Amino acid sequence: MTRPAGRGAIAAEPIRTSRLDLRPLRAKHAAEMTTALADPGLYAFIGGAPLSLAENRARFERMPAEVAWVLGTPWQGRGIATEAARALVAWLGRQRVATVIAHIHPGHAASAAVSAAAGLDPTSQWHEGEVRWQRSMTPGQAG
Repeated sequence: MTRPAGRGAIAAEPIRTSRLDLRPLRAKHAAEMTTALADPGLYAFIGGAPLSLAENRARFERMPAEVAWVLGTPWQGRGIATEAARALVAWLGRQRVATVIAHIHPGHAASAAVSAAAGLDPTSQWHEGEVRWQRSMTPGQAG
């Protein structure tokens, strides 16, 4: 995501939908996230393997404020990722973010569908083997 010139960083805050409570990822969430992200199948498109509790904790402590989504296998196929992505993009619109960006593996149809449902469009740009998707936000656009 990008901010208009001269703007400071966005302070992450919880976002609620009718079914979900989205919380900013913190090191204190490492244990529950280690369990949720334990399925090796989740890494087919993004590469790597499930991380240990210590690795997740260290990763969450150093993570920059970026937007991404990974949904644990038991929760897939219920529209949760789409609902969360739409809510996040709407929230970002209220924060006056200029552009929302996602990088999607070209073979990952589910992630592409989530991006499209959140209003992002694929571009001709590539980054580390993934297609850049983006949505330009207009002032006051919240979803």
